[in-house]
Amino acid sequence: MKKVVLSIVLCLPFALLAQATPEMIFSQVMLTPKPDKITEFEAGISAHNKKFHSEGLQGATVYWIANGKNSGKYIWNTGPMPWAALDAGHPDKANHEGDWNKNVAPFTTGNDEAFFFTADFANSNFSKDFTQKNLSVFMLDIKRFKNMEFMELMKKVKKVYAEKMPERIYGVYHNAMPSNDDRTFERDMGWVEFFDSMGIFGEDDKFPQYYEEVHGANTFLDFVKAFENVTNGDMMELWNFRADLSGTDGKVEAIARQ
Repeated sequence: MKKVVLSIVLCLPFALLAQATPEMIFSQVMLTPKPDKITEFEAGISAHNKKFHSEGLQGATVYWIANGKNSGKYIWNTGPMPWAALDAGHPDKANHEGDWNKNVAPFTTGNDEAFFFTADFANSNFSKDFTQKNLSVFMLDIKRFKNMEFMELMKKVKKVYAEKMPERIYGVYHNAMPSNDDRTFERDMGWVEFFDSMGIFGEDDKFPQYYEEVHGANTFLDFVKAFENVTNGDMMELWNFRADLSGTDGKVEAIARQ
């Protein structure tokens, strides 16, 4: 498990609310700016978010993807919100859509991808206040009908973090509408770690050692085998929070969510 900063699509990292439940969703869109229109794209989405997405359910955060096949793309994130909020849309719908269509959409390639994620606070750790800066997003493609087995493994991971790395702040998110198209990798679940310094990637990976200290000697290999049995694969992306492009300031308060 890479650096076991065990970090996910997706999504999402985000303006979190204490009353969020599995019925509360985060809406994310992965946007690709035209290579020669990045300046215009950033100016447009920054102004749009500060005008229409500065607070409440419509509050928006923007992330820049720093590695992998999606590097250079942007994540536009809103929520959490109840599903019913999608029926009403933005309270200033006409002006909101007009502004987006005029000042943001024309500067993208149009090859957008949209996702809905639910927050799993029972398996997350938001035990202190922090302001978002960097996100390590560890995404997992879970095999069909293996979700229950996978979540049993997640409980073991959570126990390791709770006992050995309680200072690590992370969120677990589930894809609310997984697709079954021609994608070779499905973003079913994301483990997102929030951190300040890139130095974290230069640290020794002690997760295997910690795992056996918590669960017993010679147990890590069995964990790896079980993990392989319930997943089709994984990938990790580094997201940088772009305060200059966001409608909110990226602050997350420590409120009992577990």
